Amino acid sequence: MSVIVNDTGFAADDFDGDFVALGDVALEVPGAVDVPSDAEPDAVRTVMQAPMIRIAFPSFSDGRGFTLAAILRRAGYQGRLRACGHVIADQYAMARRSGFDEVEISDDLAARQPEPQWLARADWQAHDYQARMRG
Repeated sequence: MSVIVNDTGFAADDFDGDFVALGDVALEVPGAVDVPSDAEPDAVRTVMQAPMIRIAFPSFSDGRGFTLAAILRRAGYQGRLRACGHVIADQYAMARRSGFDEVEISDDLAARQPEPQWLARADWQAHDYQARMRG
């Protein structure tokens, strides 16, 4: 099982479509696409019409998913963007600033980092470096 994290805290997964691996996407894009962290940006741009893209984070120290999310948003992706895997509460603000709408974590991680830890970072627009420097 997994837990969805958004700006209001823990939520149930309300997406009921199927996920298809990026390499298995044919000419017609299904409901959602799973993208590995090592995907080439050009390959990811081919699924811009998918209503949801879920980008994998194999470890919390692997930041390539943040880059992929930013590339997709700059290219005009308007769909739902989900980080999935080993994202920790301290990375939530970065995930949101990169363009993710939500984060999917395991039940085990949710138990180790309960909802209050994620909510402490939910005001991601107010706590960035540039805002602190401006005063």
